[in-house]
Parts: sequence; structure tokens; C-alpha cells
Amino acid sequence: MALLEVKDLRVWFPVFGGLLRRRVGEIKAVDGVSFTVESGQTVGLVGESGSGKTTIGRALLKLEPATSGEVWFDGESILPLRESEFRPLRREMQMIFQDPFGSLNPRMTCGEIIGEALEIHFSSMTRPDRRARVAELLDQVGLTREAMTKYPHEFSGGQRQRIGIARALAVKPRFIVCDEPVSALDVSVQGQIVNLLMDLQAEFGISYLFIAHDLAVVEHISDFVLVMHHGKIVEAASAGDIYGAPQHEYTKTLLAAVPQLA
Repeated sequence: MALLEVKDLRVWFPVFGGLLRRRVGEIKAVDGVSFTVESGQTVGLVGESGSGKTTIGRALLKLEPATSGEVWFDGESILPLRESEFRPLRREMQMIFQDPFGSLNPRMTCGEIIGEALEIHFSSMTRPDRRARVAELLDQVGLTREAMTKYPHEFSGGQRQRIGIARALAVKPRFIVCDEPVSALDVSVQGQIVNLLMDLQAEFGISYLFIAHDLAVVEHISDFVLVMHHGKIVEAASAGDIYGAPQHEYTKTLLAAVPQLA
């Protein structure tokens, strides 16, 4: 059984117009998408900006309401769940955001940002235990214990993304939506973050939905690739097949746009 199963997912946003602001249509951001993610697997989701990739990730974590469809996590249907019923599953399903600065509270130290997740989900954990766990997480993502007392503006972009990864790891999730986690970083840092995610997956068996517009990055990390265009998945295949023998014209166009080394 797949860890995550998505069936015919739709996320439509209403469009209002006229003097009375009546509903005149809808934007079909996600329109009938189906796929699965196995335990320990990375599924890459690629497409240009506005194709609906991030909306899928947010809908899976119930950060965006789905219009219709089904999402099953470890055999449990999650879309019908009320927030109070879904809260325990938030420990199992986390997200790493695109903007490593905008997703971190500038008024909180690194230690407080990571520790907040522990305080919410493990309320019985003592303060010394939380501090020890934060230090352990910082070590796992390649930062030192001294980072605990620093604020987000004191870190580089790559370091801030490592903090975001540590925050997601804090509650020991089994599934993480990586929403373009390297697109805001320098090229020299992108590989470091991708390798870190792969190392963490190997160590903890985490499953990823890795959202990106850069096919070169997706090729490096993904087992299976979904190509999205105008709210629909137009091609789905193993990473080797997508890059070695693409079938859809849109996939071929994306591949043609990947810079080639001379």
C-alpha cells in the first residue's frame, strides 16, 4: 500500500465579476490529478510557474481546501477530517517552504523556531529535552549548536533553508512536501541542500513530494517524475524514462530549456 494516494484531486478557485460580484467562473488550478508516493520514495512534480504545483502540495497538507477528490495517507482518507481530527497527522506530514527567509519568524531565534514545533506536538517534553533535541536537529542539517541563539537575518539563504528543514524534521514526519526548496538559493548552494535532503531520506526513510520548475534538480533527487501543465499531469514516469525518452511535447519543451554544459 502506498504511503500517500491522491485520486482525482481538484482545487478550483472562484472568479467573481460584475457590479454584484457574482460568481462568473473558476480558475482550475488543479484539475483531476492522481498519483501515489511510496514509503521512502521521492516523487518530483515539475512544471512552469502557475501550473498548479504548489497548490497540490498545500492541498495535501490541508493548507488549501480541495474542491473534490480523495487524498489517502497511510490508508486514512484525510480530506473529510476536521482540523482537530487532522492535527495528529500534521506530525506525519510536513512542508519545507520555497522562501527560507519569509517562512521563518524574524522575531524568534533559530532555537525557538525549531523548538516551537516540539512544544506544540510534544507538550510533555521538558525544556532541557527540547533544547537537546534542537541541538541534535541542527547537527543533522549541518549547523552548530551556537546557531540556536541567532536570528534568521544572521544566516545565509542556504543556512536558513537548513533551519526550515530542521523545523520540518523536528516532529519526525514520514512525508514532507518540498515546495521549490532550492529555487531561491544560489546555484552553488542548491546541490548542498538537495544532497542533504537525500542523506536525510536515506537515514530516516522519509518520503518526499519534491516540487520544482528546474528539471535538472528534479532529475538528481527523484525516483518518479510527474510533469504538470495547466492544472493537469501530462506525463508520469520514472526519472530515467522522463529524461531518457520523454513522450509529451510539453515535457520535451521543458527538457530543451535545461542549460547544457558546453
